[in-house]
Amino acid sequence: MATIYEVSALAGVSLSSVSRVLNNHEHVSEKTKTKVNAAMEQLGYRPSSIARSLASNRTECVGILVSELHGPFYGDMLTGIESELRAAGKHAIITAGHSDEESEKDAIDFLINRNCDALILLVDAVSDDFLIKLSKKDMPFVILNRYISEIADNCFYLDNIMGGYLATKHLIEQGHKKIAYISGPLIKQDATERMLGHKKALTEYNIDFNKELFYEGDFLTQSGRDGITYFIDNKRKFTAVACANDEMASGAMKGAREHNLAIPQDCSFIGFDNVFFTEYLYPQLSTVHYPTKEMAKMSTQWILKNIYKKKTIKIENLFIPKLILRESVKPV
Repeated sequence: MATIYEVSALAGVSLSSVSRVLNNHEHVSEKTKTKVNAAMEQLGYRPSSIARSLASNRTECVGILVSELHGPFYGDMLTGIESELRAAGKHAIITAGHSDEESEKDAIDFLINRNCDALILLVDAVSDDFLIKLSKKDMPFVILNRYISEIADNCFYLDNIMGGYLATKHLIEQGHKKIAYISGPLIKQDATERMLGHKKALTEYNIDFNKELFYEGDFLTQSGRDGITYFIDNKRKFTAVACANDEMASGAMKGAREHNLAIPQDCSFIGFDNVFFTEYLYPQLSTVHYPTKEMAKMSTQWILKNIYKKKTIKIENLFIPKLILRESVKPV
């Protein structure tokens, strides 16, 4: 098996030059890269990842923690991060925390113990204090879909209050006053903020928030179906339903049809996230666009800039939602 010393001798360059080529160092001439790559190919040399990490004090791996590994929202997020890392010659180690505090802490420890160079965290259950304390340790990280003022530069987040406001405001402007609301789990910051936006729109139009038209779901399809069934079985009167994500909206639409409600003639629906299947529902779902891939890309650019010293675009932390109008909302 060829060694790095043989590569150095054949290429006619120093060991440190070979090391810089192996670690994609920016300050290496194209001439040196060509010599080293040609020597490696001729000798059949395969660089050891362990040797690389010892030479550079980097593993070239980024740990990613998300709440779940299923669903279009997390799929888009993971795809955006992984493709950006791969383009930069880095690798992802992915795990899930399942919105449970101990599971999230265990997952963070797992990633740190794998000597990741940095972490990208989408966590719901660990406290702000835990993350603030973590920021004072040696492991750099960014947070997705959450804002903590003390470590704001590390946070990449959506204006969820505005998103919830835009959805309900649109329903009200179409003449709807009896608006049912299916929220996500209120232990999650984004679910709480989207509901605050919903209430903000109601207040602006002098409509009281009716607890009888509120149902707390879990961001999964079945809870949307359960929510609409709850309203109908309890004889709650409504002309529109705002859902805190598209998965629950799709479940709610299915539940409405099972109770012989026509959409949007009998009941209008609006979702949140603008995941890929919203255009394939019938009718197509009006929703609020969440730029998940853009946020994933930006958080990864932060890692590439601050950890790997790559030239990158200007970093922006706050993302603005946008209303997407389709066919599921009908004026009263």
